[in-house]
Formats: sequence, C-alpha cells, structure tokens
Amino acid sequence: MANFNTHLNVAFIVSGTLSLTVYKAGLIDDSGFLVCVALGTIGGLLPDLDSDNSTPIKLGFNITSFVFAFGLVMHWRSDLSLLALIALWLAGYGFMRYLIFHIFTTMTVHRGVIHSVPYMAILGLGLTCLSYYGLHLPLTTSWFYGLFLFGGAMVHLALDELYSVNLSNMKMKRSSGTAMKFYQHKDKWWYLLLYVVLALLLYIAPPFDAFWQQVSDPAAWAKLKLGLWPKLIKGWRS
Repeated sequence: MANFNTHLNVAFIVSGTLSLTVYKAGLIDDSGFLVCVALGTIGGLLPDLDSDNSTPIKLGFNITSFVFAFGLVMHWRSDLSLLALIALWLAGYGFMRYLIFHIFTTMTVHRGVIHSVPYMAILGLGLTCLSYYGLHLPLTTSWFYGLFLFGGAMVHLALDELYSVNLSNMKMKRSSGTAMKFYQHKDKWWYLLLYVVLALLLYIAPPFDAFWQQVSDPAAWAKLKLGLWPKLIKGWRS
C-alpha cells in the first residue's frame, strides 16, 4: 500500500488540478476553490481512518480531543474554579484521546468496511447534504464539496490497488483487491447497512440534474478554453 506522504501529495495534486479547472470555468468562487482543494486532500487520507497506527487517525483524534476539551472548558468556564477547569480539561482530553480512541481502534479493522467505496460515497453524499440543507450553500458548490471529498478518497483507494501490483515481475500481491472494494462477504451485515444509508442519502440528496446542467453548460467550458493558454505579451514574436 502507498504511504502517508504518497497519499497526501497525490491527493493534493489531483484535487488542486481539478479544482483549479472548475474555478477557471467559473463554476466555483475563490473560497470554493480553496475548500475543494482541502476536501480533496482530506479525502485522500480518509480511508486510513481504520488503521490504528496511521498518521491521519492519530492526528485526527489529537485535534478532536483538544477541541472537545476546549469545548468543555468554554461551557463551564463561568461555573467552575481554575483548578476544576484544569481538571475538566485533562479529563475531557483523556476521555477522547485514550478511551474513545481505544474503542474506535478496537471496533475497526484495517481495510475493513471503512476502507471501501460505499463508505466513502456516504461521506461524500453526507457532506453534500450538509452543505446544501444545513449550511445553505449553493447547489453547485455543495455537490462539488461532496464530489471532491469522494474523489480524494478514490485516489487513495486507487493508489493502494496500484501499489498491490509488483511491477518488477507483474505479479499481484496478497493485498490486491482489498482496497477498492464494494463488498466483502465476511462483513455482509455492515455492507447491507452501508448500502441502506447510501440509498437514503441518494433519495434526499440535492437535485443532481440541476447541478449537471450547470457543469455541462458550454459557456463555462468556452470560458475555460479562452483562459487555457497564457496571453502573449504585446510585441513579442515567436
């Protein structure tokens, strides 16, 4: 499987290139461009959340633990003494960083259901629904956010499958087929749940037809074509 740096760099390059393309086509604004790059890069790290020793899961739980402890202190700051707040801070951090982290890593297996296409599709669609219905963002922006998160995850899974091929003698490694998967019989009930949730999200998702009409509008791509090549400096001759 590919290492952390490979996943990070490739996801950043792919998401940066694609987001810059839709930005130059006028389909997203400045902030949307930056968010799409970030989401695509984050998506490139998401499938490794089921790896107990992966950098993304450790970093994610560290950040979550700090935020959780900070939230507790901010909520009780007017009611507790300084020593009590310090104790609450440490207790909240320890609860998330060690207890919840231990439960999460015990319940998950590397390259299990989290490391699958339907799980990543749920995260992408969930973000689209949250952006559109919860944050009231424009339709096109909401769909792009979900698609970039999902696309980054697909880059991760594709890299893992690519690294499962021994290119020196063109043989498949034992890990082949364990990354880009849609179903595993040993986890059939988990996959049944995943597909039920995915179907529900597809049902309530923002209208895709309207999004596709905007994306496939020839005017947007004509604008991109005009800005594809650098403008020649006046007076410059080839």
